[in-house]
Amino acid sequence: MPGIIGKKVGMTQVFDEKGEIIPATVIEAGPCPIVQVKTRARDGYAAVQVGFGARREKNLTKPVVGHYKKAKLPVRSILREFRVEDGTEYEAGQELKVDQFEVGKRVDVVATSIGRGFQGTTKRHGFTGGKATHGVTTHRQPGSIGASAFPSRVIKGKRLPGRMGGKQVTMKNLKVVAIDVEQSLLVIRGSIPGPVRGFVLVRPAKQGR
Repeated sequence: MPGIIGKKVGMTQVFDEKGEIIPATVIEAGPCPIVQVKTRARDGYAAVQVGFGARREKNLTKPVVGHYKKAKLPVRSILREFRVEDGTEYEAGQELKVDQFEVGKRVDVVATSIGRGFQGTTKRHGFTGGKATHGVTTHRQPGSIGASAFPSRVIKGKRLPGRMGGKQVTMKNLKVVAIDVEQSLLVIRGSIPGPVRGFVLVRPAKQGR
C-alpha cells in the first residue's frame, strides 16, 4: 500500500459504537493515477509516482507535459512519489483509491501548515510578555537576547521573531475512522495541518502499525 494524495475538505465529528464523539478531518483522496513506476534495478529504489488534481498544459513546462504524455495521462497539478517494497506489482495508468486503506489502521499525514507571516515571540513561541501595568513599556517584547562580554553575540537558535507557519508538517499515527469509496472520502481522527482545500499526502504509518 503506497499511499494517496488528497485535498482537505474540513473538520467534522463522528460517533463511535459507544456513542462517543470523535473529532475528525475529512479528506477528498484520489483517485490518483500512477504516472511512473520506479524499480531498484533501473532507478536504485522502488517507488510509484502518482498525480492528483487538474491543471492546464500551458502552465507546465514541456518536459513535465512530456512526462505525462509518455504515460498517456492528462497533466496533474500535484506529482509525488511513494516508496514501496516492490514496484513490479504496479504499472503506469493504474489508479490508487481510498479502498487501499482500512478503518482502524494508522496513517501518517503530510501537509503544509497555514502561513502566519512575520510574528513576534509571544505568538510564535508562546512567550509570556511583560507586565500590563502603568509605566511598563515591554508588554510584548522578547527581553534581553544577548550575552555579556563573552561571547558578545546572540547565540544561534535563540527564539526570536520571524516567519511563522508555511512549513511541511507530518502528523503521525492518526487513526482512520471511516472510508467512503464512492465519494473518495477518507475520514481521519483528529486535526491535520494546512488550510481547507490544501493538498495533503496520506501514507501508511511507519510506527505503531
